Amino acid sequence: MRRKITYTFIYTYTWFVLIAMAVFMNFAFVSDAKIKNDTTYLRVSKGKGSKPSYLKNGLHLVLPPLKPAVTSSVKVSVSHPEDKLLNDVQLYPNPVTDQINLKYTLSRNTNVTIKIMDVLGNDITTMFSSRVDSGDHNINYPIANKLTRGFYFVRVVAGTESVIKRISVL
Repeated sequence: MRRKITYTFIYTYTWFVLIAMAVFMNFAFVSDAKIKNDTTYLRVSKGKGSKPSYLKNGLHLVLPPLKPAVTSSVKVSVSHPEDKLLNDVQLYPNPVTDQINLKYTLSRNTNVTIKIMDVLGNDITTMFSSRVDSGDHNINYPIANKLTRGFYFVRVVAGTESVIKRISVL
């Protein structure tokens, strides 16, 4: 005769398998002696009369518990525009018909290179390349017979910072 399997037997068997897997996984993680960040391992490895292993290997940090509706007093530093070398890059008019006007601000003296590139990233021409003092700067570049119709990118490099602006030429 065939034995009839009930749903309670299936649920009991499934729970038994899940609990057995959890127990085996727990033993697998605890028996690994290479894990030194586990607090259980740190308490066990502490010898008599000596410093605990977490003080020998470095500072053991514990995060405070989170409490709901409590405002943090940690100050977050936000970078100011003065920290950047190249600020406020403006390219006008866009679309361009006869002349590109470029306006930018530098926070300190540095080398500035301004290039026009095509869509593939190939350098078409260098508008400007020189050492520039800090402050506001304007550059006017006539494009008559130099650029054909299409999309281009203007790349402004100041020191290690760069800004890329897209223009369309009519």
